[in-house]
Amino acid sequence: MLRKIAFALVALVTIEACSRVPVTGRRQMNLLPEDQLVSMGVSQYRQVLNENKVITGTPEATMVANVGSKIAAAATEYLRSKKKADRIAGYKWEYNLINSPEVNAWCMPGGKIAVYTGILPYTQNEAGLATVMAHEVAHAIARHGNERMSQALLAQAGGIALDVYLSQHPTQANDLYRQAYGAGVTVGALLPFSRLQESESDEMGLIFMAIAGYNPQEAVEFWSRMKDAHKGGQPPEFLSTHPSDATRIADIKKKMPQAMRYYDRYKSNPAPVAQGQ
Repeated sequence: MLRKIAFALVALVTIEACSRVPVTGRRQMNLLPEDQLVSMGVSQYRQVLNENKVITGTPEATMVANVGSKIAAAATEYLRSKKKADRIAGYKWEYNLINSPEVNAWCMPGGKIAVYTGILPYTQNEAGLATVMAHEVAHAIARHGNERMSQALLAQAGGIALDVYLSQHPTQANDLYRQAYGAGVTVGALLPFSRLQESESDEMGLIFMAIAGYNPQEAVEFWSRMKDAHKGGQPPEFLSTHPSDATRIADIKKKMPQAMRYYDRYKSNPAPVAQGQ
């Protein structure tokens, strides 16, 4: 009887934790409360900014802020049109350029985005940067970090509640958070994104950048440059936990027609979307 009750409770929690990823419609299971992850994101973001040199007042920093604002506004517009704006409830978008040779970028729950200067030689232009930022915003909106933390907590702590784990193991919980979102940790310590999650972020990112007015075809150029960089030996940090090969580029090309429809719609009515809040 106790086993039956436990099974029923697990089944109930699983059903309650299930949701669908925007754009792809994939059903996912996130066991952690998103509002708690958003709160942690604000704290972790401040810590990363305090630990690193943030670049301000330069053309590159301005570009990061402008592109980020457009992508955030585009993503917000898309979610509102699909009646899924609750996925970003409590988000206060922020964009910072961090002085670091790492070829990396990330976005935490709550809309906290960081771009490392090391990735700029690969983005090369605004559309290339939009590819990166839209991809990371997509990870946050798809709640991939929640999925990864949920899996890690199940493995490490037997699935206990996040607030309990935080109170009992605050350092480990915060480290786990930063690992899940790629924020200021050694790349080898990152929890790996699955190929499915990467594919989702590629697909969603194409649509977000198209709505923002960036040609999604530029995504193929960016990932081709990253693929070429991989040939020289060790992959850039941005690729270390990301599948990056001809198959990925081919998959992006397959998803391009849908993204181009959004871009063509933008070109026919190029009114700027409202600034991300």
